[in-house]
Amino acid sequence: MSKNKTVVRSMDILNLFIEHPELTFQEIIDLTGIPKTSVYRMLMSLEEMELLEKGKDSKYRLGLLFLTFGHLVSSRLDIRQIAYPLMNELHNDVKEAINLIVRDGNEAVYIEKIDAKQKVRLYTAIGRKSPLYAGACSRSILSFLPDSEIHAYLEATELKSFALGTITDKERLYETIKQARIDGYTISHSELENYTSAVATPIFNHKGEVIAGISIAGIEANYKGENVELYATKAKQVAREISRQLGYVK
Repeated sequence: MSKNKTVVRSMDILNLFIEHPELTFQEIIDLTGIPKTSVYRMLMSLEEMELLEKGKDSKYRLGLLFLTFGHLVSSRLDIRQIAYPLMNELHNDVKEAINLIVRDGNEAVYIEKIDAKQKVRLYTAIGRKSPLYAGACSRSILSFLPDSEIHAYLEATELKSFALGTITDKERLYETIKQARIDGYTISHSELENYTSAVATPIFNHKGEVIAGISIAGIEANYKGENVELYATKAKQVAREISRQLGYVK
């Protein structure tokens, strides 16, 4: 597949700022060898997208958008590094799949999964996304957002069905959110995949904001009666420790 020439040249410009904190228009031309008119057009586009900013001294610097991306990447790497050994201990204990998700706008994305000792593998994978309302792990984030965010999200979101147990009634969803806040965990049955269940609990950052969720998941038959309370207790213990290491103090 051929590369887009404009995109490649734009990346050549951005890559200059790895070694140079600031550059003038002429310095960018000299360092890249790209024609003046092309550099001008690309700089205009990069400024418009907030990838670069031009100071009063007419020098270009990396834009604020890079701070946002950098924060997201670092926070996700940090939480994964903290969570992984605790997830592994939990997996060895319960022999069920352990999933870690983070919020990505109106969705949750799986960033880690451990299921080596689980006899029946589930259809979840790192990088998979799901809406915040569907599945215990995703809903563990939704349930602990501020009331105003929950209300705005549900007002703007159409609840679509993914499996036999997906919650598509907003009143019922509100009730599960209220219950999750009382119990400290969420539970799902056949919401994203038929005949599977999960118990999940939220993870908080140093500001007290819910930023992630961790779940124990497996076939539905194993998530009844005393097992639910057992899994919930163990998941909450791990989530509390991850939150603590992220600086959360309750």
